[in-house]
Amino acid sequence: MKHVFLYFGLILATGILLTSCYKDIIKPDLPKDPNAPPQQVSFKNELVPIFSANCTDVGCHVTGGHHPYLTANVSYQEIVNGGFVNTSLPKESILYKQIYGDMGVHMPSLTDRQKVYDWIRNGAPNN
Repeated sequence: MKHVFLYFGLILATGILLTSCYKDIIKPDLPKDPNAPPQQVSFKNELVPIFSANCTDVGCHVTGGHHPYLTANVSYQEIVNGGFVNTSLPKESILYKQIYGDMGVHMPSLTDRQKVYDWIRNGAPNN
């Protein structure tokens, strides 16, 4: 009878051990092919929230702070009229160089960076 309880205890302990193991599967934020055709990106609906979350909420690119000012009401004019985008050579845009360079730590999402790049490649429309 002791052997039955011993085997039952071992089976129970093994079952608990096997079911208690948990492993998170973290999928990295992989960028899509940067040379693929650009996706449509809405400046107002997609980029302004990205700039707000990463650039203005921390107080850097607010009116009176660092140029370009990226608050919702002036961000488009600041970026486009301030010479921060080059629609002919998107990778030569100051905005592109900054988010993939020094300011990349403030916009860690590769998906968000790709949206900015696609928006520039689409001609930087005010949409």
